[in-house]
Amino acid sequence: MFDLTMIGIGTGNPDHLTYQGARAIRTADLILIPRKGENKADLVGLREEIITQVTDTPPQIAYFDIPKRRADDGYLRGVDDWHDAIALRWQKAISAHPQARNVALLIWGDPSLYDSSLRIAARLTPKPQTQVIPGITALQALTAAHAIPINDLGAPYVVTTGRRIRDEGWPPDATTVAVMLDGECAFQNLEMQDYDIWWGAYVGMKEELLISGPLADVAVQILETRARARTDHGWIMDIYLLKKRVI
Repeated sequence: MFDLTMIGIGTGNPDHLTYQGARAIRTADLILIPRKGENKADLVGLREEIITQVTDTPPQIAYFDIPKRRADDGYLRGVDDWHDAIALRWQKAISAHPQARNVALLIWGDPSLYDSSLRIAARLTPKPQTQVIPGITALQALTAAHAIPINDLGAPYVVTTGRRIRDEGWPPDATTVAVMLDGECAFQNLEMQDYDIWWGAYVGMKEELLISGPLADVAVQILETRARARTDHGWIMDIYLLKKRVI
C-alpha cells in the first residue's frame, strides 16, 4: 500500500513551487514523471530541474509514456478510456518500485483546475490515500502577467474550455470568461468586436508571450504568434481571458 501526493508546480517557473510542495518532493520515495513525446521533452526537463533544486538527494524517478487519446467514439468516452489507460501506466510504474510508500506526481498548474490526475488516481487498485498540495494555476499566472484582476467589482466569472465556446458560444449572462484547453482558438467563433482579450502562452516560463487588446484588433496577431511559437517549440500551452466590452 502506498500514499499518493499530487504536487501543483505552477506553470513552468520553478519559483512557483511552494515550500509545502518542496517538502513533499524531499519526502517522496518515488516521483512519477510523464513523457509526452520528443517535442515536449522540455516539460520532463522542467520537472527534473524542480526536483534537483529542492533536494540534494533526489528520490527515485519513474517515467511513463502518456498514451494517445482516441477521438473516434465521442469526446467524453474517449477521455474516460484515456484515463483508464493512463491509470494502468501509473500502476505499472509504481508496481516496479514495491518499496515506495510515498509516491508523488508533479502536476502542471494545480491539481484542482482542468487537470485529471485526481480522477485517474481514483482508478488505481488498491486506491491510495491521496494528498493534494495546491499550485499556481495558469489562470493566476495569466492575470498576474497582465497585472489585471480577473473579475469586475462584485461580479462572477466563468472558467470554461475552447470546445464549449466553439460548440455553445458565449456562456449565458457571463461578462468575463477564462478559456482553457483551446487548441483551435475558439474566440474566432464569437462576434469579435464585442470583446476584449488578454492572451498568454508559456505563461510563467522564459518563453512567455502576452497579447491584449480589443479582440477584433489583435485576433490575427494572436493566431500568427501562436502558430509561430508552436512551430518553434513543437508544443504550446496557452490561456486567455475575455471580457464583454461596455458599449
